[in-house]
Amino acid sequence: MEYEFTLKYQLVEDEDIDALLERLAEAGCDDALVGIGQPGRLSLEFVRESAGAHEAIESALRDVRTAVPGARLIEATPDLVGLTDVAEIVGVSRQNMRKLMLAHIHSFPAPIHEGSTSLWHLADVLAWLLARGSYTIGQEMLDLARVAMAVNVSSAHARLVKGATGFAH
Repeated sequence: MEYEFTLKYQLVEDEDIDALLERLAEAGCDDALVGIGQPGRLSLEFVRESAGAHEAIESALRDVRTAVPGARLIEATPDLVGLTDVAEIVGVSRQNMRKLMLAHIHSFPAPIHEGSTSLWHLADVLAWLLARGSYTIGQEMLDLARVAMAVNVSSAHARLVKGATGFAH
């Protein structure tokens, strides 16, 4: 099975781009499109063959860690999405998705961020849509969204714990 996902990193120092690309390829990231447009950032869009979503993302995380051990994971996608993103994934208009959300305001997953642009965990919305039975959602997409969410939550927790240990007791 092929899994498409993106891993975004913050680099700890300026990197020689050619050397970085070579290390990534040698570490097994030759199945990723590498983006280095924003200074200090690294984005890898993977299309990874694997038996499951967990194995695909975990192996990519290991490969990147081998190539760029000091890089800090910013985000694994697909995870944080707006209604437009969900609508695109499901194949409906944004207006259709908004109407659905408003019609089921008490059962639709709560956003993790509300504001001019609200954000949801994709896995929560896909699971809700799947439970309704109105949309065809591949199990692979749901699995990938769940793994990406778990990676992001775990990464945020690790940063929180690391930051907490810096305080005097």
